[in-house]
Amino acid sequence: MTEPTNQAAYAIGARGSAHRRPAAWIRRLLSAEFAIIVVALACAAMLALPGRTINAAFINDVLIFIDGAHRIAFGQVPNRDFHTALGPLVFYIPAAGYLLSGNFGAAIPLGMAIVLVAFIPAMIRILVSRLGPSLAAALGIFLVLILAAPINLGSSIWYPSFAMFYNRIGWVALGLLLVMYLAPQSPNRRNNIADAFAAAFLLLVSFYTKVTYGLAGTGLVLIILSDRQQRRWGVTALLLTGLAMVAIEFFWRGTAQHIEDLRAAARVSGGHDVGSILKNLRENMSDLTVFAAVASLAAWQSRSLRDIVFCGFCIGAGVALINQNAHSWGIITLYCGATVLAQRTAWLQPGNEGGPAGRLARAAGALPLIVILFLLPPIVQHSAAVALHTALAAEKAGKSLGLPRFDDVREVDPPGGEPDFIRRYLYGIVSGGALLQSLPVPAERVFVLDFANPFSAGFGIRPPAGDTAWLHWNRNINERSYIPPEVLFADVKIVMVPKTGINSLPLQELYGPFLSANFDVVRKTSEWTIYQWRPGKGAK
Repeated sequence: MTEPTNQAAYAIGARGSAHRRPAAWIRRLLSAEFAIIVVALACAAMLALPGRTINAAFINDVLIFIDGAHRIAFGQVPNRDFHTALGPLVFYIPAAGYLLSGNFGAAIPLGMAIVLVAFIPAMIRILVSRLGPSLAAALGIFLVLILAAPINLGSSIWYPSFAMFYNRIGWVALGLLLVMYLAPQSPNRRNNIADAFAAAFLLLVSFYTKVTYGLAGTGLVLIILSDRQQRRWGVTALLLTGLAMVAIEFFWRGTAQHIEDLRAAARVSGGHDVGSILKNLRENMSDLTVFAAVASLAAWQSRSLRDIVFCGFCIGAGVALINQNAHSWGIITLYCGATVLAQRTAWLQPGNEGGPAGRLARAAGALPLIVILFLLPPIVQHSAAVALHTALAAEKAGKSLGLPRFDDVREVDPPGGEPDFIRRYLYGIVSGGALLQSLPVPAERVFVLDFANPFSAGFGIRPPAGDTAWLHWNRNINERSYIPPEVLFADVKIVMVPKTGINSLPLQELYGPFLSANFDVVRKTSEWTIYQWRPGKGAK
């Protein structure tokens, strides 16, 4: 009797496990992890596979990163071989894309695809361990699409551009750190280690992309340390970040110059008047209103001073960051902070009181749904931006910039057509390239006395050393704070001065006397004046 009974039990168990297996697969397919991974990999593929950069805005900004990728391919190191107030990752990300593809058109899209994949482990660890499945999936997709969308935050999808992509990386890193304000649902020693590594990764990415995000993230971790339950991983994360910085400096050896470049930029554009702050508050008023409503309900429900400090950080740090950026919409800390507060409120058990208190408790219970609806419009917009760029890149839309190695760096007309100034700027790149090729001497160590230099990368020629990644008047240079000409032009052989540039006129006033004293005019047209290092002034 025993054997049949065991066989029957085995058959029943097999049937039961067969029924359970599909249910387990369905749960996995509906899980937040699966949704985040699928969306991230899909976006990475959509960016990387066409292998082209499509641009309709801020082309001068995009050229900074392409030039930086070219410099790194030539062996230059940020802050050691050229000045920049941005972190080295801003140049190594497109350099990775270029070195893998050999194509400047693929440099930034492929680089951002790598960033998307690199963020997946930290994103999964942080969101799934602290948020319910719906909120984790919604916020994860929201953050993935911010990383992926090739538009400046707040821009229309019809203005695709990888300009200032570093801000999107910084916002996402800080947003994930904000979620870590919540304690994980199942804390243990292994989870503490995972949290410490995830936080250290986010802090390092922030510091080496744009230091202001790293400082904000560090301040947030210090707030989190007030929670005893999370103190162990928080302290470990800060130690890991410090040790990693020491190790990076051993290879980079650019920290001191980076700090000096940051100080120089701060002297030019560190101050912002009250008017710009009020403008940013006005343009983000709807987001601020939603966040204030969520924060009020959450604070009423929790009665926690820590939560009030957290809310203040979300607003204060977010406004401070957007106020020193070049986009007017997109205080991402409000979206991530609202998600955290909604989840925290959902964990609290409301009382059974009636009247106004009971109605407020029921309203607080609806916060997760409100937050998901809050996240939905940006999700739709950024999805459309990724899809549009992919479609345009696959069709090889627009026109190339007209230099030999820029066939896949393409400019499309925005709605209403390209502004006349930008048309002249783009034509100047083409005419400047032709003029450079007509010189009797081989072109190398070319410097453009304007915002950015398209020609070193566009022709694949050796870039000068000791100059700067870009010059933006009243942002990182002015008449009081600038790189001395004897330093800026120390390794320059040819200087190209455009008639139509982003900020060439004030730069000519600043550096013109030095050029006249040390360089000779070798070509002059209606668009360009080309200077060559004067013989007898020393070998170059």
